[in-house]
Amino acid sequence: MTLRIEKLSKHYGNTPVFANVSLAVAPGEFVAIVGESGVGKSTLLNCMAGLDLWDQGTVHLEGVDVGALNEDQRALLRRAKVGFVFQAFHVLPHLDVAQNVALPLLLLGQNDPARVQAMLDAVGLAALGARLPQQLSGGQLQRVAIARALVHQPRLLLADEPTGNLDPSTAALVMQALVQQCRSHGAALVLVTHSVAATEQADRVLHLGSDGLRPASAHPVTN
Repeated sequence: MTLRIEKLSKHYGNTPVFANVSLAVAPGEFVAIVGESGVGKSTLLNCMAGLDLWDQGTVHLEGVDVGALNEDQRALLRRAKVGFVFQAFHVLPHLDVAQNVALPLLLLGQNDPARVQAMLDAVGLAALGARLPQQLSGGQLQRVAIARALVHQPRLLLADEPTGNLDPSTAALVMQALVQQCRSHGAALVLVTHSVAATEQADRVLHLGSDGLRPASAHPVTN
């Protein structure tokens, strides 16, 4: 099992964010999480990666109890096992496309231009490695973010509204690249989204509410 969360609860002061959240995600599985704005979907993703801590419950990633690790150990676990794709692309403007994609490998002490090029090929950016981010479209930048998130072959990919800033046709291409690459790498994908088109590709769609996670209804996506 790649990810297992049991009875997770989170508060900010006296304000509950979510409570009693349990979830198991298998290798290669795509789980979409929907819910009203402000219900804590992004915070839940951060807890999955150990970026945020929680008040009750447990998070296990690849069999490791994330809550039992110190801050440095959590950072090392994320570096090796987790990839992130967000609505904001978070590319470094002074690095070219290939250098941006290579960053996770460099943090792991690896220099593998062939793997970087293979990832650019896979997301449809084969000839753009030498370009700077400001020379790319929004859809191309998001595919750079996908390539960077997957180049080190993480076991878990966390995506927070990755198509939120894109037009529908570009969003469809980005989601296709995201899902195809996760499937080919055997990475578990947990996606937070308001997009109906994105949820239609998921293996499971879950709704986060005050009572935790539950299967989404026939019309689960809200703004």
